[in-house]
Order: sequence, then C-alpha cells, then structure tokens
Amino acid sequence: MSATPMTPVTPLASLGAGFSNEAFGSLAVFRAVLQALSHPGRTVAVEHDAQTSAVGHAASAAVLLALLDSDCTLWLSPRLAASDAGAWLRFHTGCTLVSEAAQARFVWVAQGDVVPPLDSLALGSDIYPDQSVTCVVDVLRATATTTGSEGAWHLRGPGIQEVAALQVEGLPDDFEAQWAANQAMFPRGVDLLLATADHIVGLPRTTRATRSAAALQEA
Repeated sequence: MSATPMTPVTPLASLGAGFSNEAFGSLAVFRAVLQALSHPGRTVAVEHDAQTSAVGHAASAAVLLALLDSDCTLWLSPRLAASDAGAWLRFHTGCTLVSEAAQARFVWVAQGDVVPPLDSLALGSDIYPDQSVTCVVDVLRATATTTGSEGAWHLRGPGIQEVAALQVEGLPDDFEAQWAANQAMFPRGVDLLLATADHIVGLPRTTRATRSAAALQEA
C-alpha cells in the first residue's frame, strides 16, 4: 500500500490539543458513535473538548480522533487535505494518510467536496466484512423529522422501529441509488456517518434508505 502525506507541512506547536482526558474523551465519543450506528437516523450529540481544525466539522474530527489509531489508514477530501486536519489527526492518533480513497479504512469528506462513489471504496469481503471502510461525510443538515416531511429520507432496518425519517442536505444527487447498491451487498459494504457541526447520524450498511413512498408500505 502506498501512503502519501496529504497535508501541508504544519509546525507541531500550532496544532490544537486533543481530548483533555484521552481515555474519557475517546470513550464518550465512541459511545456516541455506537449510539448513532445502533439507531440509524437518530441525531446524536458529540460532546468533546478537543481543539479541532478550522476546516471540517468538529463532530467529524472528534469522531476520527476517537476511532483512529496507528493501524488505521485515512483519506481526506481536497479541502481537508489542504488544511492542518490531517496533521492534527496524524499527530494525535498515529494514523497513516493515503492518497487514494480506495486504500483507506476511514474516509473523511468535507462539506462541499465530492463524496467518492461508494462502490469505489473498500467494501470488505463476505469472510472479512469488518475490513470495509467507515465514511464520515460533513453535511449542511442532518435532522430527524416526520415521515410526511417533503424530501425526507425514509429509513428501515435493524435499530429502527418501523420507519425513521431524516432530512439531509449535502449528499450526492444519486445517493439513493448508490446506497441501495451498497445495502444490497451486505455483509460487505460501507458504513456511513453524517456529521453536522456538533451532531452525527449513523447509516450502517444494514439500513435501507429511500425517498419513495414505497418505503412506508414495506412490512
């Protein structure tokens, strides 16, 4: 695997601090991630005191600070790669930055940057589905709503009682088709975390997501 630093040279003294208490800070954020992935469509607050980069949502940075370690590979979208976000995460976690999204076990996409096609990312295998990627996407909005709301995503699957509804701004126009293909590959596939400034929403690969009214009629 080739690995290429993707951030400009940043003096270590200028990097923000991580969690003031690494163990408790990481555990609190990790629990938020578990809650989000266990209850798809639910907005979960990410509370932390890390001094994150000015580029990228703080919730995303805190999530990656908690999840990454020296065995992890991370790909950053262009706006993040041009900032000190990569240097900050590399310094605090020891992760390896890679130049190709397909090489990464974690992907972070800044709001406004293009989300790589989901089928181009690491999808794992039927034997080792855990070797797939977790993709963190910064969005303008991701809020729980009612199923009758115009434009809402209808979510079904494990962790959801009947149907959950979600309003999202910032996903690709063809996301519905991409996600249907991803969900159909189970146990392989991408797990997605949508992030606003201080909240996350989980979309694990087991979740069905559609904007069509047919989702409300499924048993």
